[in-house]
Amino acid sequence: MRFESNGADAAKTGSGSGGLAGGTGNGTDVWTIGGKTLRSRFFLGTGRFPSPAVMLQALRASGAEVVTFAVRRVNLEEVADDSILQHLEEGALTYLPNTSGAGNADEAVRIARLARAAGLGNWIKVEISADARTLLPDPIETLRATERLAAEGFTVLPYTSDDPILCRRLAEAGAAAVMPGGAPIGTGLGILNPYLLGLIAEQSPVPVIVDAGLGSAKDAVLAMELGASGVLANTPVAKACDPVAMAEAMALAIRAGRLARLAGRIPELPYASASSAEAGKLFTFRDGTDAGQAAAAAGTAGASRAGADGGDAAAAPAPAELSTEAAAIPLGMAGGTSIASARSATKEAGR
Repeated sequence: MRFESNGADAAKTGSGSGGLAGGTGNGTDVWTIGGKTLRSRFFLGTGRFPSPAVMLQALRASGAEVVTFAVRRVNLEEVADDSILQHLEEGALTYLPNTSGAGNADEAVRIARLARAAGLGNWIKVEISADARTLLPDPIETLRATERLAAEGFTVLPYTSDDPILCRRLAEAGAAAVMPGGAPIGTGLGILNPYLLGLIAEQSPVPVIVDAGLGSAKDAVLAMELGASGVLANTPVAKACDPVAMAEAMALAIRAGRLARLAGRIPELPYASASSAEAGKLFTFRDGTDAGQAAAAAGTAGASRAGADGGDAAAAPAPAELSTEAAAIPLGMAGGTSIASARSATKEAGR
């Protein structure tokens, strides 16, 4: 079964058709970053897991093809024996080393060059923080590092704030994708400003990967429904009570959000909208619609029958009077209340 994506999504993902993605690897909704075709839309961080064994199980459950790690945590002299990388299947994954710990563009560029020289590839996640408390990205230094690294042939994926203008500038500087955060790293607060992330996804000429601050699968769904191309998560998986189950949950959430985005949600309305057709309806509101006409017709017919049976036609309430009283009956009184009681309640309300 195949699903067609809209033009904007296709342009960002490098695919003209969509389907289920985000950990399945079924090949129906591929996308491209820096010339590399991906089938999963889930990027997984490798830090903070209880053990390497749990990390590997979570990685399998996630279906992720791209893994990220801090270069400062890797033994660059003996990459093959590194405590993190030795557990990963060589060639099966795309490495996305990050510059975590860098405080400016110069430090980030230096870290990226060391990672490439150590054989970790030319993908780099630029992560520059100037505030130890919030770990929010430094926009000016991030832009400078992106420009320099893109000029040196790196596939640059900068971690940035949820600023649509900055994301556009990063794309113009050569970023292969932009990675706005939903909230500060590791907070689990979820997507604090969905409006801005929606704008970024709508306007960005490159893929948008929501990164940082997510707390659970519901945040991944929202990110994808807002138009993100993918999601990167580490702490919500690694620190969950069951990291393997959470990895699978996040993968399924990304699939669901992506499919919902392609399917197209209904518009939000300020008032109720009945799901069944009006045709054939026995009763509706007395606002000039068919219900009012039906009530008037019923009242007229009743008066005619009363006259034909020899009864007092004047005793039957006029349609207009009945309509006014019926409209004033509270919902809780409907069903066991006489017309006389309703008339009394109406008069009391008028006083």
